[in-house]
Amino acid sequence: MSKHPTIRRLCAALAATAGLLASAPAPAAERAFIIPPPAADLTTAPAGQAATQEKAILAGGCFWGVQAVFQHVKGVSNAVSGYAGGQAATANYNAVSGGRSGHAEAVEITYDPRQISYGQLLQIYFSVAHDPTQLNRQGPDHGPQYRSAVFPANDSQRKVAEAYIAQLNKSGVYPKALATTLEPLQAFYPAEDYHQDYLVRNPNSLYIVINDIPKVENLAKTFPERYREKPVLVAEHNR
Repeated sequence: MSKHPTIRRLCAALAATAGLLASAPAPAAERAFIIPPPAADLTTAPAGQAATQEKAILAGGCFWGVQAVFQHVKGVSNAVSGYAGGQAATANYNAVSGGRSGHAEAVEITYDPRQISYGQLLQIYFSVAHDPTQLNRQGPDHGPQYRSAVFPANDSQRKVAEAYIAQLNKSGVYPKALATTLEPLQAFYPAEDYHQDYLVRNPNSLYIVINDIPKVENLAKTFPERYREKPVLVAEHNR
């Protein structure tokens, strides 16, 4: 990739010019994986407990689609596109797009554990947010910055994610072993403003229509009890 425009940049530009494909059917590559919930999970906080906010950081290809999925999940109060895995000096789109920064395009999910657990977020992540069997790629995007990676915020999250990956690999649901890595969380760096709420602001983008809208549709179909129609937006959260 490095000096060449990414496929998604070309797709977005073409769609912006043509204004087409506003309602394309979901391609087969965007099918949902129907998977069991994690056998081991963090306990959901009691409903009467005072409001708390916890964070989960997940990477699974282009952050536009992963962000969009979790913006539609009940119990999530914010989902921010950004970078994880590298240093602060290279936490920018130009550097990350080169594939040598160490960063993955990731999403920081802020959620209420009284409404949804960490393991339930992982179930959505492994089912509809991306294809966890793809190594250093996701759909049309190639490179380590598009890797499937979980960045646990603490040891409890690490244990849940580790056990769930092992469980899913034994389940026979996927055509091959998961490529998802567990990586230490050093820091999360929010991406540039133009990457935030990208699907909502660019619904007719060819890249979005082909690759990301089907993810949100799969969320609604596969997890109707978790889906909310109106997404939580970074723009509204920052007001």
